[in-house]
Amino acid sequence: MHKSKSKLYELIKDLKTKDEFEKEIKKRSKEIDKLLDEDTIAFLIVDELGRNNQVIKKISDLKPDSEFTIIGKVKNIFELRKFKRKNGKSGKVLNLDICDETGTCRLVLWDNDVEIVKNNEIVPGMSLKIINGYTRKGYSGIEINLGRWGILEIISDENINFKDNIKEIKGKLIHRDPTKVFFKDSGDVGFVTFIKLQDNDEEKQITLWDAKVKEIQKIKIGTNLLIEDITVKNYKGIEEIHANGNSKINIC
Repeated sequence: MHKSKSKLYELIKDLKTKDEFEKEIKKRSKEIDKLLDEDTIAFLIVDELGRNNQVIKKISDLKPDSEFTIIGKVKNIFELRKFKRKNGKSGKVLNLDICDETGTCRLVLWDNDVEIVKNNEIVPGMSLKIINGYTRKGYSGIEINLGRWGILEIISDENINFKDNIKEIKGKLIHRDPTKVFFKDSGDVGFVTFIKLQDNDEEKQITLWDAKVKEIQKIKIGTNLLIEDITVKNYKGIEEIHANGNSKINIC
């Protein structure tokens, strides 16, 4: 289960005083405009200090209906699948097989988490760390998923380059997803969220990264926006729109 910051402090109390720990949490919270709650920030601090190592499990130790932190190498990446839910809403899922020296398990990524994998250009052979993933029994055995408290860390510097096209997009902000957190190759924490803009009868989804995530939090739903210098990528025939550090969000 998710640990509170007070329980997390017990793991590093020999490294930091309680006052130092609290000050670091407040400082980071201010730096990211309170995008994450204090428990999550505390978890990141403890992980950076290497005190989550004792909870890293081998794949052969995984059991269903529990939370685990594991490290594994990507063995296979399967086709992205889109589907319709019973309520009529669309969803997407991407499966990966990851392995260590003890076995193989399925990593299942749903909906917006799929975008994190694609943007970081994960390929077979890369090593991943799944922090606080939850498990369940699947068709192919034990599956591990990312939930609210799950974090995906890529521990490899391999990457694939995409050909980018620079454009702009405008419309009314009609939807904003909760912020997701992930680890970059450098070890820094990154942020990602997804918004929808409506222009006449057309809706477009845009993926926002890092500084743009902070900017969009301050803008009210219903505001008309012009986003300049967006990056358009084509993934297996599907157009993806991204706004990163070079993009500009204008209220119009």
